Formats: sequence, C-alpha cells, structure tokens
Amino acid sequence: MYRYTRELQFTAKPEKPDALFAMKFQEILGGQFGEMTVMMQYLFQGWNCRVPGKYKDMIMDIGTEEISHVEMLTVMLARLLEGAPGEVTEKAVATNPVLAAVIGGQNPQHAIVSGGGARPTDSLGNPWNAGYIVASGNLLTDFRSNAAAEGQSRLMTSRIANMTDDRGVKDMLAFNLARDTYHQQQWMLGIQMLIEDGFVEGVIERSNADLEDDDAAHVFYTAQDDSAAGQGLWATGESVIDGEPFRVEPLRPLTEDDGTLPAPDPLQFVTYDGNAGPAKPGNAAGARAQTVENVVRKVKNTLT
Repeated sequence: MYRYTRELQFTAKPEKPDALFAMKFQEILGGQFGEMTVMMQYLFQGWNCRVPGKYKDMIMDIGTEEISHVEMLTVMLARLLEGAPGEVTEKAVATNPVLAAVIGGQNPQHAIVSGGGARPTDSLGNPWNAGYIVASGNLLTDFRSNAAAEGQSRLMTSRIANMTDDRGVKDMLAFNLARDTYHQQQWMLGIQMLIEDGFVEGVIERSNADLEDDDAAHVFYTAQDDSAAGQGLWATGESVIDGEPFRVEPLRPLTEDDGTLPAPDPLQFVTYDGNAGPAKPGNAAGARAQTVENVVRKVKNTLT
C-alpha cells in the first residue's frame, strides 16, 4: 500500500521558464537511464524479492524514493514550460542555425499533447519503454545492474546540469547528483553484504557453475592481429574464482558446425536450393516426419 504526501522531496523551481531546456530535460525523466527507469526497476525488484527483511525493505525504500524523484522532475518540467510559448524557443535558435537544425524548436508535444506538462518520454519524444528495466530475481545481478543504472543516470544529470545557468534547476540537480552518488555506493555495499550473508559465493554470478567449460572460462579471445587488449589484467591476470592464470588466444572456430540452416517449410515460399535436404511442410505430416527423423538420429548417435 502506498500513501501520498503533498510535499516534494526537494525544491523544484526554476528561476525562469525555458521550453528549449525542458525538451532536453525530458531525457533524465523518461529516457533509458532516466528516473522512470530506476523507479520501475527497483519497484519490480522489490515486489519480486523473496528475501524478507533488510534486502527487500532496502529495495522498496529506494524504489519509493525514486517515485519522489519522478514527481520532482515532472514538476520542474511543468514550471520550465509555464509561460514559455514557442516564440521563446524561436528566439533561442534564431541566432544559431546549427542549433535550429538539430533541435527545431520547442517540443510540440509539450504544447499539443500534455498541455504544458511533462511526458513519459525521452528528449526526442520516444515513449518510455518497460524493456529498459532489469528485475531478474537474482539480487547479485540486479544490484550490479542498479549500480550501473545509477551511474548512467548520474552522468546524464551531470551533463544536463552543464546545459543551463538557471540556479533553481542547478540546485535541484545538485541534490539529484548527490542521491545518485549515494545510491551507487548503496548497491555496491549491498553486493558486499550478499557475499557476507552467504547468498552468493563471490563477486561473479556463477549459477550452474558445474556445467561450465572450465577451459573457456580462462581465455581472452582477440579478433585483431595487432590488438593491444592482451596487455590488460583480463588477459594477463588470474581468475577471481580459482586463481588460475588467464591466457590470450586468437579468435577461431571451435567447431565444425558452419551454421547451415535447416530446410524451410515449403508453404512459406522461402528461397531455397536444397542444400539441407528435402523440406518438410509445417503441418501435422511434416511434424511426424521430423519426429521419426529425430528418433533415428538419436539411435544412430547412441550406437556410434
């Protein structure tokens, strides 16, 4: 259950409207690494978390705080757009043809779609996408994704802060930068505690470790004749898992499989030269024929 308090977490008042900057500002709200993404990412991780106590509570606390950040940004956007008609932007780009060509003026959707309010989009008007979020149910990989998301979010906020001289905007962004700095540390310390509490064996995700090809876990493959990548610790150091040394090898095929595709369904009219044998129709008869072929192949493999 959630309750709403009619207060902002931090002041969101620009010194003056700026429709042109509002369009840029949309990126840290609804962009891939904007506040909407981390908000939804943490909330879904928290709702799905199967570890009651400090971990679930921590994820839910920060996810709920991110709702506050989304509200702050939407309020700031509305105030940047308040009393800022299109001609303000037109004046801004009139003296800079390059800027005019790239930006083209105020985002028309701010005036036409949202009536001078924020939208759940990035700076180009692309709708926010749920595919941006990571919520795997594995706290180690989720926390790593969270630290990276906070780093990307902070970087964009820092860049946006350099695009304005508005003291009100900068004050709010200074607060956001500080929270992103703290949150990055929070997720990294969370990983440390996962290890200390015995939820993971180490800093590397290793589910089904016994299935690994041990040799392949110690090789850096280089795809360039003059690559300098082999000088890095990832090639000259030792595995954090077992202490075995890494080595460098040229990228090469490790199989005789050349990737030939199976014969296509003739009813799909795919261009085909017969190189993989006769095609089987994608119907019951074709399925039965494929089943028989699979059984025969398994028998042959067993015998050989």
